[in-house]
This record gives sequence, C-alpha cells and structure tokens, in this order.
Amino acid sequence: MEDRTIVVVGASSGIGRGIARRFIDAGALVLAAARRTDLLDTLVAEAGAGRAFQCDLLDEDAGERTADEIRRSSDCLDALVVSAGSAPLRRLADTSVDEWRSALETNVIGINRLVAGVLHLLRPESIVIIVSSETAVLPRSHLGAYGASKAALEHSIRQWREEHPWLRLTAVSLGATMPTEFGRHFEADVTAEALQAWSASGHNQQAFMDTEEVCDVLTDVMVTLLHAPSVGLHRLELRSPSPVAVDLKFLDEMRDA
Repeated sequence: MEDRTIVVVGASSGIGRGIARRFIDAGALVLAAARRTDLLDTLVAEAGAGRAFQCDLLDEDAGERTADEIRRSSDCLDALVVSAGSAPLRRLADTSVDEWRSALETNVIGINRLVAGVLHLLRPESIVIIVSSETAVLPRSHLGAYGASKAALEHSIRQWREEHPWLRLTAVSLGATMPTEFGRHFEADVTAEALQAWSASGHNQQAFMDTEEVCDVLTDVMVTLLHAPSVGLHRLELRSPSPVAVDLKFLDEMRDA
C-alpha cells in the first residue's frame, strides 16, 4: 500500500480508527479525519505515521477542505472511507426537529457533499467505501430518524453510480458491532426504553460482531478491490451469523456510553 493515498473520515474511534490504523501499518499515506482532532493526533502518534485533519460533515465546505488536504500530498485519491454519522435514539413521535436535521444533514447531505468535493481526485481505479446500517432496511424502534437517513444515503449511493458509472462506490450495510462509540450520546433512560421495545418486538440483539474483526474484513476487501480495478462491489452486508445470547456487558457499555 506504499503508493496509495487513503482518506478515512470518522477515524477518531471505532471502525474508522481501526481501518485507518491498518492502512497506516500497511504503508499507505493515510489522512485521518474527524471532528475530534485530539483523538486523531493520538492515532497518528501511536502509529508513527499518517496525517490528521479536522472534518465536520455539517460544514458546507468539508468536501473542498478535504480535497485541499489531499492535494498537499497527492494529485489523486485511491480510497475514501466514510465511517461517521449522527444517530439520535428516540421514538419518531418524540424526535425533535434538531435531531432530524442532525441525522439528515450529517448522514445524507454531509456525506454526499464530501463525495462531490473529492470527485475530481478519484480515478476509475479508486474506491469509495461508505458505512451504512442494517436499519436502512430493517426498522428498529427508536432508530427511525437514523434508519431513514441511512436509507436516503443508500439511495444517493445508487444515484452516484447512475450518474458516474465508472465510480466504484460501495455501501456497507453494517449490523450491530461492539465495541464502538455508536451509543455514546444515548440517554440512559431512553436506551433502557429502546432495549425494552426491541425485546417486545423480537428485535433484541442476539449477538454482536467484534469491531476488530469487522475492521479486518473491510480492510481486506478494500485491498482486494484496489488490486482488482475491473471489479465493482455495489453493496456489502455484514451481520453476526450466530444467534447466541448477548453478553450483558455489551448492553452495559452501551448504556454507560
């Protein structure tokens, strides 16, 4: 990967951080982006390579500023990974206008404007990996705004391929994964309410995928795609295969986060 330039948006934690670290270790030039630059600086310091810059998908010029960061080191972009988003936890009837705006402006508008901003740096050999969610097609109580935004995101991904057939853009539909910071802003009482609703509807989570294993799979898929420029992967679904009982410590971590 020594000759590759890779941007990872959402690299401050979870899956984004894991992918960024793996590509740094593989010798790629990794531009790690997120809102929390202190965590990005820690990632770069621990890895001994890479470059960090702040990127907030709510900023109108996030795409253009990302392109400027890329041009500081390279004239093209080999891979863009987006593993960032907004996830309000609330019943639809209780979801505020601000929560709706946060989900839609981050997960739909922000990501689409980001792709538009770096489009001129992508080549037919480049890949774009955008992390979506199983809730885009599998409704789950209290995640309505989040699921709706991800459904809109996946439609826009198909639209990008319609308008730019050469663009190798993959939507990754991701099932429940731990540990991540997905629920770090969830209120404890609302989390408990959501867990009860999932159990009552038969949608309680039976098993979680391990974050490190998900990062391994996604990194291997990306490396394979970068070495197979004639192949386009339109959608990738990752789910836990096992119906084993959930380890309660994961639910405790979610509530504590």
